[in-house]
Amino acid sequence: MQILLANAKIMFGKTDRKPLSTPLFQTIADMLAAEMAKMDMEDLARQLDCSKKIATENWIRYQNFVVAEKMPALLAYNGQAYKHLCAATLSEEALEYAQKHLWITCFLYGLLRPMDAVVPYRMEHYVSLETTNDKPINHFWRDKLTDVLIASVQADDGILLHLSTEEYEHLFDWKRVCKEVTIVQPHFYIRQKDGSLKTQAVWAKSCRGAMVRFILNNRLVTPEELSGFSYECFEFAPQLGDTTVPHFVREA
Repeated sequence: MQILLANAKIMFGKTDRKPLSTPLFQTIADMLAAEMAKMDMEDLARQLDCSKKIATENWIRYQNFVVAEKMPALLAYNGQAYKHLCAATLSEEALEYAQKHLWITCFLYGLLRPMDAVVPYRMEHYVSLETTNDKPINHFWRDKLTDVLIASVQADDGILLHLSTEEYEHLFDWKRVCKEVTIVQPHFYIRQKDGSLKTQAVWAKSCRGAMVRFILNNRLVTPEELSGFSYECFEFAPQLGDTTVPHFVREA
């Protein structure tokens, strides 16, 4: 079982653990970063659609991209999912398992294994550069990543656990991925007082991170084992969903 998890915009500056591997698409990431480094602050703010403060921070990051201290990807991010994944407290055995089974989707590096070396950055899916042939960056990655993802899943057991988010599906020919591998995508719901189910983004992100931690700590090998996952009152609801869309519900 291979796992997809999205990266996060918020990143740490450094970690205690050192990276073990080089990103598969490091050369491309270097080219993209070099072009971003040539922009002035106004262009960078426009491309990233961000505030002047964030643009300034990331202008400095791109200037220092080559010399910045590298971190393992799984420990570099500090978004909502990663706060509940708590990667810094994972055992060496869990990290070793992650390195073989977890992919992190990313607009700068494409696909990352957990212990791949990364530096702080910010990249958005709509950024267009000369390097991307003026295509949005997610479209640029599509023909480079699709075969890699499919091959890694097929070399495992043919099952892809989708804990990334919809915007990252555009990094791939997603229709082809759906045809060539079995996708299992857990859904996380809060039951409302009227009995209806509602997804809340913050809780969904939290549960995705916690589920990745559960998988890594227990070295799960089948989707059926996800039924043992529970977190912050979210429990498996076998009467809902199906084998490819398992539901986890928090009662009101």
